[in-house]
Formats: sequence, C-alpha cells, structure tokens
Amino acid sequence: MAETVVNSKITDAITQTNVKVLAEAPAQSMAMVYQTMAHSISLSMQNAVSSQNAMQQLNAAIISTACRQILSLSDK
Repeated sequence: MAETVVNSKITDAITQTNVKVLAEAPAQSMAMVYQTMAHSISLSMQNAVSSQNAMQQLNAAIISTACRQILSLSDK
C-alpha cells in the first residue's frame, strides 16, 4: 500500500475545525439546559394560572349556590 502525503494545510484546517466543535460543545449544552429550564418553568406557571382560573370558576359556582339557598330560606 502506497503512502500518501497529505498537505499540512488540510490537516491544520481539520484540526482547527475539530477544536472549534469541541470548544463550542459546553456552551451549546448549557444553552440547551437553560432553554429546557425556561420551558419547564413557563409550563409550571401556565399550570398555576390554569389552576387559579379553575378555582375562580368553582368559587363563582359555590357563591351562586349559597346565594340561591339563602334566598330559598326566605320563601319558606
């Protein structure tokens, strides 16, 4: 098998690209972690708002039922 000589500029370019990819990996992974955390926090806030809305609707139903019962007492 014949040995082939590779230009040193090509090997340098490939080495620099590999180093660049390895250097950017921690920053990209931390950015992904921050995005995931922000998304999960926003989902929990959305669930809290939805829960408050449901409790408000339940509160309105309870108050209307209590008012109806109070008004029905005066009819007797």
